[in-house]
Order: sequence, then structure tokens, then C-alpha cells
Amino acid sequence: MSLPPGPTLIAGVGNVFLGDDGFGVETVRVLGEHPLPDGVELVDAGVRGVHLAHRMLDGYAAVLLVDAAARGGEPGSLYLLDATDPDAAARPGSTPIDAHHMTPDAVLALLDTLSAGTGARRPERVLVVGCEPADTTEGMGLSAPVAAAVDEAVRLVLRLVGADEPEPAAAGPPPATSERNATPC
Repeated sequence: MSLPPGPTLIAGVGNVFLGDDGFGVETVRVLGEHPLPDGVELVDAGVRGVHLAHRMLDGYAAVLLVDAAARGGEPGSLYLLDATDPDAAARPGSTPIDAHHMTPDAVLALLDTLSAGTGARRPERVLVVGCEPADTTEGMGLSAPVAAAVDEAVRLVLRLVGADEPEPAAAGPPPATSERNATPC
């Protein structure tokens, strides 16, 4: 999938206090360690979906949302979803707007409402880089399969925005990122 020319926003979405739901936030943290092309902005949107929807109307040609995405696959599976198609995106009446639980669908629904009400232009392309979560119960840290998917997601996002990709990490087991995933000694 290609992005239109012009300013691009990469936004990490998720709640770091709900395990794998913090995937998007962790991915943009790692992305921040890499040089990005001119015109590409990176933001940790966390759970501030209303703010993100407003920001998406600031003249971006493309927006990449990075988030946990439960779609029934194996934990750690990555998905690249095109949310640009207005028929595929949630409409304002079909997704409840809850400022405390702003999923990408809810952000896109709010974006439709805001753009209609203000006359601001929606981004031409909105893609979601999603990762299948293993555990979104209360607690900090990513599960091992989701933590292992962060580097792959970083390479995917860098490829999408035309940046130099880092070398793949050396093979080996990923480190445990939370106590609930650690192997007892």
C-alpha cells in the first residue's frame, strides 16, 4: 500500500496499563529512535482519541495508526488495514464515542463528525498497523509474542513512509517484558 505525497502522521494508540493494548505506544517509542523523512510526524496518542481525531484534521495527506487489533489471529500477528474506504470505516452512528475507550474505529467516526462540522479535510489515506494481542488484562508490559512483533512493525512503518529500515534483530528468544510472562527459575 502506498501513501499519498504530503505530510504524514504516525500515531501510537493504546493503553499501557492494559498489557498488549500498549503495543502502539511501544512501537512509536521505538520508531522515535529512527530518523524519519521530512514531513513525517510521530506522536504517542495513547488514550487521547479525541485529541487525535482533531489532530488528524491538521492537513495530513496520510495517517498511520499503530494499535493492538484483535482479529482472531495468532498473538503477535501483524495486520495492515486500510481505513480510508468510507464504506469500511465506522460511521458516526455505528460506533459509540466514549472518550475513555477510543479505538481506531471510534476515532474515525469522530473524525467524520468533526470534518463535516468544521469543513476540515480528512487525510487522503488512513492505514492501521495492528497487532493481535495475547493479553489485554490490567497490567503493564507486553506479552512475549507482541513484544517480538514491535521490531517487525517498526520496519513495516518505516517502509511505508519511505525511511531506511533497520537491520533485523539477531535471532533468539525475545526478552520477557512483564512479570506475568516471565518463566520461573
